[in-house]
Parts: sequence; structure tokens; C-alpha cells
Amino acid sequence: MRFPAKTLGLAVASVIFVFGCGKEAPPPPPPKAEAPAAPPPKPSVTVKIGHVAPLTGPQAHLGKDNENGARLAIEEANAKKMEIGGAVVSFELLGEDDQADPKQGTTVAQKLIDAKVNGVIGHLNSGTTIPASKLYSDAGIPQISPSATNPKYTQQGFKTAYRVMANDEQQGKVLGGYATQQLAAKNIAIVDDRTAYGQGVADEFEKAAVAGGAKIVAREFTNDKATDFAAILTKIKSKKPDLVMYGGMDAQAGPMAQQLKKLGIKAKMIFADGGCTTEFHKLAGDAAEGHYCSLPGVPLEKMPGGTAFKEKYAKRFNVDIQLYAPYSYDAANVMIDAMKRANSAEPAKYLAELPKTAFDGVTAKITFDEKGDVKDGAITLYQAKGGKWDPLETIGGAAPAQPAAMDGMAGMGGMAPMGGMSSMGGTAGMGGMSISPPPAAAAPAEKK
Repeated sequence: MRFPAKTLGLAVASVIFVFGCGKEAPPPPPPKAEAPAAPPPKPSVTVKIGHVAPLTGPQAHLGKDNENGARLAIEEANAKKMEIGGAVVSFELLGEDDQADPKQGTTVAQKLIDAKVNGVIGHLNSGTTIPASKLYSDAGIPQISPSATNPKYTQQGFKTAYRVMANDEQQGKVLGGYATQQLAAKNIAIVDDRTAYGQGVADEFEKAAVAGGAKIVAREFTNDKATDFAAILTKIKSKKPDLVMYGGMDAQAGPMAQQLKKLGIKAKMIFADGGCTTEFHKLAGDAAEGHYCSLPGVPLEKMPGGTAFKEKYAKRFNVDIQLYAPYSYDAANVMIDAMKRANSAEPAKYLAELPKTAFDGVTAKITFDEKGDVKDGAITLYQAKGGKWDPLETIGGAAPAQPAAMDGMAGMGGMAPMGGMSSMGGTAGMGGMSISPPPAAAAPAEKK
């Protein structure tokens, strides 16, 4: 039987319709969501921090020590990739050599100012720090000295000047009081190197010694380059002193000790931080035995972060600490901390934060008085025994800070001799002072 073509077509269409509607066609896939745009990279900024110390000459070992301390702090800060003012900060250390010469000190200070540094750590010596501080003040650049201890530095009234170590007024008082009270010296000879540091600490020592009842039987002068003291010491020998005080650095104190022994002078030497170093023992040899010195702060091993810092420093630089490295480390971290709190590395902005500092450093809990001096600076006295400096007693100082994490902003606990130019914050004149029990002997850190 034949169906008409029209009828067949309708039937086929019906079948297709029936079976085709049994399953709906899948909906079209939704459009792919666009991946969120990557956030724009944060801006980066380079913050320049200057450092000045003698890197050549007799004090180069101390200058490099200071520079290393500041460099370690900056390397640790860079490892944190910290942000200041919405930008990732890269700190750059600009190191300069002032040769411990005041004229060169002002030359390199101007060089750093022209380089538009954001701050300066230094100088090492008082004689270079004081004239340079006027230039930094005029330029509005904050300066934190780790080791310049002449009181005049902060007595000038510059709002840019700070230091993290006790001053010579404090240290001289302690030395003079110890000489007359503990050592019972009655006739004292004084020699200084005529630098701002050496003469300054000797002057303060003399005041305290005279107040304690001693007679100054000789006051002689040399310079910070001399090595032959035969004429001076021969003159002093005729005065029969009980004690010889030297105001200056280890490069002179060491040979002077040797020559005292050679001339048969029985009197012991006493000096401040500039001679209280490992280098003194190297220069003096067996003639070092029995002499006395002082250092600002507590022994390295008793500093809040001293032991950890000592290990970290040795690992990074493959040398031992000479003297002021922990103070230089703290100075750099105090400056960086002020920038963080101000959320700006601009000198005018973070300078306002420096007076508010309360920083748990390696050396101590660091706060500043109205002049920019560290508050409650301690002074520790040492005696040379068996080729090292043994701590005798610590005078003054605040309650110890809590140990800080040594990841870049820590304190430096427990460094033995740390000589250099310090102040004795928190210690009144020595009459009637309270002396703490002698701490356990600890190997002193090398010092400047």
C-alpha cells in the first residue's frame, strides 16, 4: 500500500518531534569568569644611612668594629622586607673613614649630607663627632653616636644629636671614686692624649680624685699617634705616684704599660674604655697584668642580648667583637625603630620619634634624656688578669631589659670591656655610692 508523499513526510516529522523532545539540549556553558587582576607591586624606596669611623690608622680595628655592628643591623632589617610609608624599604649603609681626624670628620660629614642620607650612625671619636654634629644639625639629619662620650656632644643643644653609651662625666666620676676609695690612691699622675675624649675623661677623673682626697702629683700630655713615652714617664717616676691615670686609646695605653714596667715604675695604670680592649693586652704583653679600666654598660655576657649577639657577629664577620659593635648595632636599630614608629624615613618626621624611644637593645633598655644622652648608663670596672679583662664591679645602671629576639632588633647582653668614650648615667659622684657585688668573671669582648 502506498502512502502519499505528503502523509509520509508528516509521519517522519512526528517521530522526530516525539523522540527529539525526550531530552533537552544542554544549556550553553557560562562565560568564564575573568581572573582577578594582580595587585600592583608595592613601591620600593632606598633609605641611606651613613656610618663614620676611623677605618685607617691606629684605631682602624675599632672603626671597622663599629661599622660591622651597624651593617649587621641593616642586613637584618633588609631581610625582613619591612614597609615604611606604604613602600618596601631597602636600607643602604654608606660607610666613611674619618681617620679619627676632626678635619676629615667634617669633610666626610658634608659628603654624607650631599648624598642626602636619612640618618648617620657615628662618629666613633668625640673629637670628630662634636664638629660634625653641627653640620648634621644644620642639615636636620639625625645622628646617633655609639661611642663618642665627651659630654659636650649633647650639651650643644642640637635636637639631632643622640648617643647610646654613657658619657665621660659619668665614667670619670666612677674611675676617680674607685681610685681613691677602692684602690686607696693618694698620689696620682695623669697623662692624656689631648683629644676631646682623652682630655675630657682625664679632666673628669681629676675632679673626682681630688674630691676623694687624692693629690695630683703630675699632669702630662702626649698625642694619639705617639708610642714613645720615656720622657713623660721618667718625669712621673720622680713623683712616686701610687697610680697613673691615662686618658686615651689602646694604641698608646699598651706601649705605655710596657714602658712603665721597663722604667721600674710600680704604680698601676687606670684608664677608661678607650684602652679597655683586647688590643691593649696584645700591645702590652705581660706588662698588662694588674692594670685597671672601665667600660660603659655591663659585661657582654650580662647584656640582655650579649651572648647571642657575640655568636651572630662572629658568624657573620669571622672575627671577634673589638669594642663598640653592640652599641653601633643598637644605634642603627634605634634609628630604624624610630622610622617605623613615624611611618616615614624622612629625617624631619622620624626625628620627632627619637625622644620617645624605649627600645630593648642588645646593650640595655635604651631611652634618652632631654639632651639625647642614654638614661641610666652603667659603668663596669675591670682588672687585667691572665691576658684578659676580669670584671670587678658594675656601678649604676637601670634594671635589666628583657632579652630581645636576636632577629635584628635585639640587645647585646654581656659584653666584657667595651671601651671607648662612655658616660656613667645614673651614678652620682662616688662618695657614698653603692657598689654591686662583683659579677662572675667572664671573658671580655674585644673592644675599641
